[in-house]
Amino acid sequence: MASSAVAAVRPLVTVQTLDGDMATDGSNSLPLPDVMKSPIRPDIVNFVHANISKNRRQPYAVSRRAGHQTSAESWGTGRAVSRIPRVPGGGTHRAGQAAFGNMCRGGRMFAPTKIWRRWHRHININQRRSAVASALAASAVPSLVLARGHRIDSVPELPLVVSDSAESVEKTAAAIKVLKQIGAFADAEKAKDSHSIRAGKGKMRNRRYVSRKGPLVVYGTEGSKLVKAFRNIPGVDVACVDRLNLLKLAPGGHLGRFIVWTKSAFEKLDSVFGTFEKPSEKKKGFVLPRSKMVNADLSRIINSDEVQSVVKPVKKEIKRKSLKKNPLKNLNVMLKLNPYVKTARRMALLAEAQRVKEKKEKLGKKRTQLPKEEASAIRAAGKAWYQTMISDSDYTEFENFSKWLGATQ
Repeated sequence: MASSAVAAVRPLVTVQTLDGDMATDGSNSLPLPDVMKSPIRPDIVNFVHANISKNRRQPYAVSRRAGHQTSAESWGTGRAVSRIPRVPGGGTHRAGQAAFGNMCRGGRMFAPTKIWRRWHRHININQRRSAVASALAASAVPSLVLARGHRIDSVPELPLVVSDSAESVEKTAAAIKVLKQIGAFADAEKAKDSHSIRAGKGKMRNRRYVSRKGPLVVYGTEGSKLVKAFRNIPGVDVACVDRLNLLKLAPGGHLGRFIVWTKSAFEKLDSVFGTFEKPSEKKKGFVLPRSKMVNADLSRIINSDEVQSVVKPVKKEIKRKSLKKNPLKNLNVMLKLNPYVKTARRMALLAEAQRVKEKKEKLGKKRTQLPKEEASAIRAAGKAWYQTMISDSDYTEFENFSKWLGATQ
């Protein structure tokens, strides 16, 4: 399997010979078709697969008369029961039961299903072709095939191409022998061993058994006998290269189906899907989708001499934007804007210091002990002022006020 790791990028693919093949002219390899190099688009494959799968559905619906096969009528108001229609008659449990409503036992379902629902979907033909091309490209990538669960450990390389003698195989025993020779029988055995009963109610609906998918055999000659030989092997599918079906190439919408090609089918791929230079011969107007990047190694492209010779040189100097500071909070910034601030602040501080000093001195003078003569003179002046105040007031003519003011003592 070591050689298959790089098979997707090799220009040539080896044709595996089978036992009993006659000697050939020496041409034992084929060029890799361009469809194997088309971009892998899981989103397109998922979308197309989901919509194609809907085209197999058959319409179903509940009976048009279900839940309405009784002559129930409402009893109206006044009987202390709801106004839902009720079954007529008597003598049975059914009499008087509610009917018709979706909340009633034996009633119809809400919004009964109809057969005129939109069951099928139309898919853009170019989208379908792009999805098939993506599925074929994914089948040539060993990692995607392994990730899908296929047993390809003993396969010589991918894509796996066998000689055209496989198309003449008629018996299933011979088909199994062919699979063993090319190392693909382990994948078929895996599908056979996985045959089991489905979990869930699907087992009651004509899909009782489930099994995994094995290899897909693609032949190129119309009416080949290998169809009858391979169709009885569990898990093995057969398809003609002219009618490749996405449901077989990517079962479940999952890329990476293990495909066994016959030589004639592999040679036809360029004419069926076209190349990057010319459109398809079989599909009108179809041109293979191209990858956005031919070389996905982005670091190698960036570091190439051609790119590096035209890019701008590396900027080594570091320019950091200075943080804007608030001048109202930062003195250095304020001094840049207004140098006088320093003088103004100094003057304010000196004035404040002088004010504090004067206040302190004034309080100190007041708090010192005065001489007795000066203190008695101040008290006498106060009393004299008080006497003049009460004598000049209008309240002295009232007796009560005179007593309060101490005028008549």
